Amino acid sequence: MLNRFLSARSAAVAVAVGLAFAVTAEAKTVDPKTSSIVRGDAAALGFDPAKLDVARAALKADVASGKIAGAYLLVGRHGKVAFQEGFGVQGPGQAAPVSDETIFRIFSMTKPVVSVVAMTLVEEGKLDVDAPVSKYLPEYANLSVWQADGSSVPAAKPMLVRHLMSHTSGLIYGFITPTAPIAKAWAAGGENRNDLTAREYAKVIAKLPLKNEPGTAWNYSRSTDVLGAVVEVAGKKPLDVLVKERVTGPLGMTDTAFFQPEAKRARFAEPAKGDAGVYYDYAKPTPFLSAGGGLSSTTEDYLRFVLMLAGDGEYKGVRILKKETLARMRQDETTPEIRKAGLFFPGPGMGFGLGFSLVNDDTLQRPGNGTFSWWGIAGTEFWVDPKNDVFMVFMVQARELAMEYQRKNRTWIYDALVK
Repeated sequence: MLNRFLSARSAAVAVAVGLAFAVTAEAKTVDPKTSSIVRGDAAALGFDPAKLDVARAALKADVASGKIAGAYLLVGRHGKVAFQEGFGVQGPGQAAPVSDETIFRIFSMTKPVVSVVAMTLVEEGKLDVDAPVSKYLPEYANLSVWQADGSSVPAAKPMLVRHLMSHTSGLIYGFITPTAPIAKAWAAGGENRNDLTAREYAKVIAKLPLKNEPGTAWNYSRSTDVLGAVVEVAGKKPLDVLVKERVTGPLGMTDTAFFQPEAKRARFAEPAKGDAGVYYDYAKPTPFLSAGGGLSSTTEDYLRFVLMLAGDGEYKGVRILKKETLARMRQDETTPEIRKAGLFFPGPGMGFGLGFSLVNDDTLQRPGNGTFSWWGIAGTEFWVDPKNDVFMVFMVQARELAMEYQRKNRTWIYDALVK
């Protein structure tokens, strides 16, 4: 398996070059003071500037109508940015305009970051994506599966680490179908607690019934939150430390964190419409570090992560993942049967790998085959399209418009891509 190959390779390299190399590699970081945004000429990059103006006009209109307080759209190709613009202000009643330094709650765009952290541990032989979750979290050895009559039976299949990363674990998000009996059982069992650490939270989730046998259905879920606990056990450090040491620190992502200092409050984005229970206070930490949705970030910061992905695991000379590791993450973990059996799947022509959605059929999707991406519940989104060498980052705080902006972003960008 890939993880065993990578583990053996990593061990051999470590022996060959010694501790000095490891110290040097860990110390190498991208300069946080040098912007990740390198401007290019839109027409030279293959975009029709007049068609990109359609996106500009539409977002300005949404701000003017009060539909959103503000947003930021960035589109690039061949490593350069063809379009970047902030629209509106950071929140209702605020004067500060949205910029590439505005801090947004990115919610589920946390998932790819934590998944990358997990794969750095795979490269070091500390984590095995094909191993049972119970290898790291013993309470996952005795799982149960929900039955139609409200009872549960012992799971027949083990939950594997890759099931967590691909949302085929059998776990759920109760908010997707909040009136369903299983969702009510999860709510009563503590799904929505934030007063526990990641490791403590994983123990609570282990007691709740699975919706499906592991590996048989795709259900968007608390899987990555449980993965966060696995990562802590495998990495022997708290999740926020591992994220900083292995991804955000080396990439110079100084404004990406689970919770922000009060001193940065002037840069926090807020929604035009409130949504109780969703838009948490950036500067008020809870014990729970949500691997599935806890980070906030800026456009400039998150672009560093996106360009690392577009660079096959490397950005500005700093390698986060090996090329073959990222390729493994982009292998589809789903089948037609798995996709049909679950809920909330990304759409036709899509698959799902280890932390990303995938475009498998670009006759049914606008981005090219091989595109990998994800989004957040407040409407933030990114994608990397290797076929067309296109990347994008979109930031907004508008939960009710998330799906609408996904459709519009694809139309705006690919209508404008003319060569």
